[in-house]
Parts: sequence; C-alpha cells; structure tokens
Amino acid sequence: MSKIIEPLRGVHDVLPAQIAAWQHLERITRQVFASYGYEEFRVPVIEQTQLFKRSIGDFTDIVEKEMFSFVDQGEDHITLRPEATAGIVRAVISNGLLRDGRLRVWCMGPMFRRERPQAGRYRQFHQVDAEAFGFEGPDIDAEMILLSARLLKLLGLRGVSLKVNSLGTPASRAVYRDKLTAYFTAHAESLDEDSKRRLTGNPLRILDSKNPDMQRLIAAAPLLIESLDAESREHFESLCAQLRGAGVEYHVEPHLVRGLDYYTRTVFEWTTDQLGSQSTVCAGGRYDGLVAQLGGVDTPGIGWAMGQERIVMLLEKQNLEFSKRRPQLYLVLVGEQTGIPGLQLAEQLRDAWPDLSLQINLGGGSFKTQFKRADKSGAEFALVLGDDEAARGVVAVKALRREMAQEECPVERISERIGNLLGLKKGGERNHG
Repeated sequence: MSKIIEPLRGVHDVLPAQIAAWQHLERITRQVFASYGYEEFRVPVIEQTQLFKRSIGDFTDIVEKEMFSFVDQGEDHITLRPEATAGIVRAVISNGLLRDGRLRVWCMGPMFRRERPQAGRYRQFHQVDAEAFGFEGPDIDAEMILLSARLLKLLGLRGVSLKVNSLGTPASRAVYRDKLTAYFTAHAESLDEDSKRRLTGNPLRILDSKNPDMQRLIAAAPLLIESLDAESREHFESLCAQLRGAGVEYHVEPHLVRGLDYYTRTVFEWTTDQLGSQSTVCAGGRYDGLVAQLGGVDTPGIGWAMGQERIVMLLEKQNLEFSKRRPQLYLVLVGEQTGIPGLQLAEQLRDAWPDLSLQINLGGGSFKTQFKRADKSGAEFALVLGDDEAARGVVAVKALRREMAQEECPVERISERIGNLLGLKKGGERNHG
C-alpha cells in the first residue's frame, strides 16, 4: 500500500463542514464593498521578486525570511505573493488605470509566507484586500476604516478594537529615525539579534518586535507622533475627528508602525484578545509614495488587508452559526429503468428553477437505504421515481420535514408543483410570503 501523501507544513484544507463560515465572510464582503462603490480586482499570485523587494522593503521580515521565491526555467526571479498591495499597484500602473486619477478596488485570495506555522498563522493564507488611489485628504482614510468597521459589524463579530497612529511623511520620519537610532544605540546591550540587525537598516522595525524581553525598552522609546510635521499632524487630527463624528471608538497607539516599509501617515489595526498572539485581524494604512516608487505617476494611496482565517476563527470562537445549504429535493430512483428518466427529470427541474438545490441518488441502493440518504441530506422533499411511476409518467412527492400526505404528480406538471411547494419564484428568489 502506498504511503499517504500529507499536506505541506503550514497549509490547510477547508472542509465542507467549515465552508459555511467562509461563504458567510465572502458574501458579506461582496455586499459591503458594493455598498461603498468599490470594484473587484484580481491579480496574479506570482510576481517578479523585485516587485516585493522594492515595495515592502529589504529590511522587513517578509523579504528577509518569509518569501517563497525561486528561479524558473527561463531564469526569471519569481515570488508567490506575500501580500496583495504591491501586485495591485503594479497592475494599476501596467494597465493604465490611474489615468482618470481615482480608483477604489478590492480583491480576495491566497497569500504565501514561509512563517513558523501556528494557530491563525499559515504559510498559505487568505486575505480580503481594499485599496484606493488618488485621494489626498483624510476623508478616504476615514472611509477605509469605516468600511472595515462595517464589514466586521455585519459579520457579527464582537470584541474587536481599533488602534490608529500616524507615521508622518518620509521627511518627518527621517528626523524620528535619527532620534530612534540614538535611543536604541544607547541601549544596544539590551537589543536582541533581530533588533541589532534592524538598527543599521531600519530602526522603526524594532518597534514592531514581538519579543517579550524587548517590550519595556520599546515602551520607553521616543514617540514618532512627537516628530510629525505640521501637515501630517493636521491630517491625523482630522482623521480622528471624523472617526469620532462617525461614532467609531479608537485608541491612538504611538508605537504602531506596521511591518511594511511603504506606509506613510495613517496606519491602523483592528485587534482582538480572543486569538492569543495572533491578535491582528485587519490592518493597513496610507502609502503615498508607493505608486511612484514602482514606476507610476506620483499618486497617493491607502489600503488594508483582513485575514480570512483569523476572521473564521473568531466566528467559530464566538459560536456564531451559519446554516449549511442543504438540498431542497432528493430524488430517489428505484428500479432498473429509472436511470435515464431520473436524470431527465432532475435536469427538467434545474432548468425550471436555476437556484434549486436538488441531489439525485446515484450508485443504487434499496428503497429504504435511499430514504435514509434523503433524510440525512436535510432535503425538504423526496421525489420518488420507480419503474411503475416512470411507466405511468408520474413522480411521487413525499415531505421529509413537515406533515403532508404523499402525492403523485404528472411529470409535465412537476416543475410547477415543486415551485409552489418550495415557494420558488422565476427570478431565482424564494417566496417567503
């Protein structure tokens, strides 16, 4: 017997029993983005490695340690996307989508990082991603945060909180960098190896350290917000005023820097205390220089990403239940001559009602066995077609979830009868009235 091939470390299967929560997330996501006028966007999962080095930054953990990169047969340097923003920026530039100046888009799909697998952190994971281009003022920052807040609310999640901060312009951040470098250099003996390496490359990354032994030193570090230029400070104060006006609770977190080098000014995170160390469920910020950095016309941008696995974990942890769609009809076929007319009957019903969910018994089985399958399927009605019914041109209808006498219906009228029994409408909706 051949040895079972196990899944790769850090990847996971989404099983049918778990899919209802994923579908709930995807359905609400599409609904919310449509309500804000954002258009769906799809970009490749593979890009040139240089794209991520130029956008994310050489001194980030993602580029230094986590990217899945390889050289293909044509000797191109290729990377599985570790995040979506860089690919979307590349796509809007290469497709000339910024000619009109403004663009609001979103996407959803898998990302890849070679991290140490743990609960809520996988090597293949999925994100919902929102991006907006061409908006300079803090009003788009507020809309982005309000959009994410509405999405979390409509998903039914509780216990999430918002943290915000401003990184200022590159110029004001350079002033802060000098202060931070002086501070951490004075405490070099207390730095871990990662922080010592970051000190000469990008000292702001030290603030993002998750090492518990570093937290006291980080807490006493100079605050970036104290080095903000006047324009960035005004931008941030306006954003906070708009959030207050919209009734969104937030906390200013002065050491919030995010893990990617392209961020400028506003950064934010939605966090929870219910997932252990993987507390961030949605995060993002402005990246006003990224489009120009990747070869496009200088265009302001802002975006966020939401981890789908972590959202599903929260939904499960909070015991939110989602009904699994079960078949409405189960077609029982008994007899040697029912195979072809049974398939014809099923297709007739699907033609009449495109949204109808019908499961047909395949692989034979006794009458009793097939009814057990029908009941287990959760279907509302069983349709029974035996040799006798097929010869007479009728089909039996038996209710499985309500009190109703079994009946027979001519095949030519069964579509109409099923529509009445299930309250179906020709437009595909179910009539609950």
